[in-house]
Amino acid sequence: MRTATAKDAVMATAVLQQAGIETHVCANLPELLRETERGAGALLISEEMLAGSGATELAAAVAVQPPWSDLPVLILARQGADSRAITNAMEGMANVTVLERPIRVASLVSALRSALRARRRQYELRRILEDLNEADRRKTEFLATLAHELRNPMAPLSTALAILKRKPLTSEAARPYYDLMGRQLDHMVRLVSDLMEVSRITRGKIELQLDELVLEQVIRGAVELSRPLMDAGRHALEVHVADGSLAVKGDSVRLTQVFANLLNNAAKYTPEGGRIDVFVENDGRGHAVVRVKDTGAGIPAGMLGAIFDMFVQVSGTARAAQGGLGIGLTLVKSMVELHGGTVTASSEGANRGSEFTVSLPLLGHGVQTGAKADASQATMAVQHRILVVDDNRDAAESLAALLGLLGAQAAVAFSGLDALAKAEHFHPSVGILDIGMPGMDGCELARRLRAHPRLHGIGLIALTGWGQPDDRLRIAQAGFDHHLLKPVDVEELAVALQKLEQRGPA
Repeated sequence: MRTATAKDAVMATAVLQQAGIETHVCANLPELLRETERGAGALLISEEMLAGSGATELAAAVAVQPPWSDLPVLILARQGADSRAITNAMEGMANVTVLERPIRVASLVSALRSALRARRRQYELRRILEDLNEADRRKTEFLATLAHELRNPMAPLSTALAILKRKPLTSEAARPYYDLMGRQLDHMVRLVSDLMEVSRITRGKIELQLDELVLEQVIRGAVELSRPLMDAGRHALEVHVADGSLAVKGDSVRLTQVFANLLNNAAKYTPEGGRIDVFVENDGRGHAVVRVKDTGAGIPAGMLGAIFDMFVQVSGTARAAQGGLGIGLTLVKSMVELHGGTVTASSEGANRGSEFTVSLPLLGHGVQTGAKADASQATMAVQHRILVVDDNRDAAESLAALLGLLGAQAAVAFSGLDALAKAEHFHPSVGILDIGMPGMDGCELARRLRAHPRLHGIGLIALTGWGQPDDRLRIAQAGFDHHLLKPVDVEELAVALQKLEQRGPA
């Protein structure tokens, strides 16, 4: 604020402070310009201070505002005709309000409050723009990281394929290359699965399949999933279970994923030969507590609050330099909260290890566990005539070849119309259909196959990349018996075919 006299400044300050408006009085125009650079809610200035070059200097200072800013300038003008200073100010600045003296206190307070409300909205806009810029920066960084992470498994896949093409190998000599390709493909599938899971969580489309679970069994399953990373890093992993009967209600697949992600995170950020401990305990207050503790890179204090945010990684570590999508801990937090639990992170600082603690509500009773069907024990022999339909020729022909190895008779079609024509003479007992085909999609094809008088009782399996709950509902309504996601899991496919075989003709 800059008024015509010191007395005016004292009086105005008292009035405005009584109205709850904080003021800062500037002795002259240069001081006002300096304070403007530091930030202000509004400028209240007397007409006299704009005489000479004052209006031009103030307009020049206001002109360098960032795009989000439109600083309100209120001019206390003398009574009577507009002066040249007023005219220059209004021509040089956009957000100018002229208040004629003498002015009622209520009018001055009202004008300033309106100006400050508008200024607060501008600062809110600045915050939104900063958040958008940060989100855009993270998105760009994420896409670059994703490309890097996908190239990593592609490189050994490409190399192994080149070796197998150029060098005749015995089955025994080729086995390491097949194993290598399988591992790298599994890694790519996990990347895509994590991305899909994040998408489902973001859109609120996640659905939990809740069962009564023995927590120790969930932890053991997670340990097996993370075993390759543990072995690669030569880490010592030990699980300490204080009470093996602790039971929770949850989605077995998602909870296993939670603890596997925590174990994988510990393995990645722990130097070779480190130690990782898992503690499973009852906190005595109705919750099971699982702590994953490592001797790794640790977490700087400044990052603890953001460690569960999307795409965040601990900077300055070898693992961060190598890449990683930065979504594993986001999935952990979201999944744990969906189960009514909490997850926290703690660390004594860089290179001093870290500890993640998951708390889940306990069941009031134990779980009667029974043996579940194991897909790996399913017979791999199937007696079916199978029509494979996919507009991707490589996908269709390779799957047909695989089905032949499983003992089935397989034919291929590359469109819905082609499939209907093939079905006339092939008489399939099972159709494995892609969904997202041009022209007639898999759902429409399924309905037509179901309606065909010669294909009564045909079994239908959707093999697709569409796996959201809405997709599953749409596909089930089209008449499919099973819904499998690409890339196909051989054992899962064999189980589905076996179930159709056991069902027999409808």
